[in-house]
Order: sequence, then C-alpha cells, then structure tokens
Amino acid sequence: MSFQAAESYDRFMGRWSRPLAAELVRLVDPQQGQRVLDVGCGPGSLTGALVSRLGVAGVVAIDPAAPFVAAARERFAGVEVHQGWAESLPFDDDSFDLALAQLVVHFMTDPVAGLREMARVTRPGGVVATSLWDHDTGPGPLTPFWAAARQLSPAAQEAPGPTATRDRLLDLAGRAGWRDVEHTVLSVHVAFGSFDDWWEPFTLGVGPMGDRLAALDDEGRERLRRACQEQLPAGGPFECEARAWCVTGRIPA
Repeated sequence: MSFQAAESYDRFMGRWSRPLAAELVRLVDPQQGQRVLDVGCGPGSLTGALVSRLGVAGVVAIDPAAPFVAAARERFAGVEVHQGWAESLPFDDDSFDLALAQLVVHFMTDPVAGLREMARVTRPGGVVATSLWDHDTGPGPLTPFWAAARQLSPAAQEAPGPTATRDRLLDLAGRAGWRDVEHTVLSVHVAFGSFDDWWEPFTLGVGPMGDRLAALDDEGRERLRRACQEQLPAGGPFECEARAWCVTGRIPA
C-alpha cells in the first residue's frame, strides 16, 4: 500500500486525524516547557496540535516516509523533524517528557519494540500514549467502506486488522514495559457536505482502500461506490462519528 503522497493522505485521513489529535493532546495535557515526541508523525496532524499547545521548541517529530517528513518540515518551520523508525528512535534515554504515537502502531514492524523505544526516550515520571481507531466495536472512519466491501465480498477485511483493539493495545503496552497503563475512548465527529465529499478521498489511492479500488474494474468500483452510499445518510450535509482507543502509561520514576 502507498502512503507516500502527503497531500493525498491529508485529504483522505487528515479530516479525521486532526480532531483526533486535538482530543489526544487534551487528554495527555502537555505543559509549557515540556518536550514532546510525535512518533510516526505523518504529514503532521498531531505535530500541529502539539505546536499549538507548546510552540515549535517543545515538539520533535519522526516518521519513516520521506514525503511525510518533508511535508511536516514545510508546514511547521522550526520543528525538529527526523526521518527514522519507531523501533530504533535516534534519541538518548530520558530525552522527552511525553512520547505520543497516533494512528501508527499497526504500521510498526515490531509494535512492542516501537512502544518500548517510546518508553526508553521518555524521562522517569513522563507519559507515553498511543491511539488507534476502534476497529473492534467501532464506528471508525472506514466503517461504511468496509461494510460495503463485505456486502459485495464477504471475505473483505477491514484494515488495519487485529492490532486496533483495546485488548491488543493493552497487551502491547504491557509487554513494552509501560506502567500505570490506562485506556480511554476518544470520539470525533466530521461533517461532510455530500456523499461525493465523503467518497472522493477514497479514490486517491491511499492505503488498503486505495489498493482495493485499484484492483476493481470500472463496474466493480461503481458497485462499491453505490454500496457505500447505501451505508450513509441520503443527501447531505451529514456528520459521521469515529471512535479511537487510547492507551496511556507512565515511566517508572
């Protein structure tokens, strides 16, 4: 799957990830003077929310995708943005007051190693947190799409898969050595002017949904489009809700 085009990804997921980032920042409540790491920053949805709270000097970001790194650097001049992997963070021990990972754990090659690295670079007493859309009980941003896909092909599986459940996240955090682990649900609502407003980002070739559409012929894509339309309110405008699991931990003092 391709997540390389920052603008396409932003149009596809940004309208969801930006309000989610605001909820995550509200939950962990970073304070002026603290230093926060955004792991798997993408084009910068969470980075932007952190900069609004702390200023550029308080935020460091990292992502493995060069286009995302370039986009984040362009959008947030003065923020230290690195290209690198969560499983081998290029920072010293105890470098940050908080380390956050939004919508990224399911893309890590080794999630336990990634979460363990987040704990390593966070100072004693600091906070670590990760969030993923609730693909267990839902709804999520992609729920109507995958419901329609399964209607046409029962074998279709909603991405990103089994990592995106509360129990799985709690298990990963525990295995990574996080302590005082807690979980909560973050909820966001996104407004759409019409069904076409909702559908258009799915045509941009982003992620598993883009791969699925690309594998269909014109007739198959139109059938999927109509099936998606049946999952949503008729006409417009309308609003959709999405919920995410968030797991937080504290680094032992």
